[in-house]
Amino acid sequence: MDKRANPAPGFQRNPDKVITIEPYRGTVTVSAGDTVIARSTRARLLSEPPYPAVFYIPFADIDFGKLARTEHSTHCPYKGDATYWSVLSAGETGKNAMWAYEQPFDEMTEIRDHGAFYASKVTVEAKPG
Repeated sequence: MDKRANPAPGFQRNPDKVITIEPYRGTVTVSAGDTVIARSTRARLLSEPPYPAVFYIPFADIDFGKLARTEHSTHCPYKGDATYWSVLSAGETGKNAMWAYEQPFDEMTEIRDHGAFYASKVTVEAKPG
């Protein structure tokens, strides 16, 4: 997490909260059944203990034709406001399956224009490169 003296407005500083973002060396594929929604060799791995690590995939590597934006949103005091998309082919299970921080806090710009998926709603497969 960025340690700037002047954090972005709304950004919550917490010295006990360590968030790391690093490039994933390999291929990440997201699918619902036989339908591939995203495939990337440019994913970033975000670690935010105690939560499981999450892959953030560049928008350019996501097939938005297989998604529908929803009205759902959430707020994270460390990343900003998240918007959500549903995976069309997954039906009710795919509701709000992908989220993104389209305008994250300055401290989290590495995940701007990247989407993350709930592994409980779709299949997220990572193969080291």
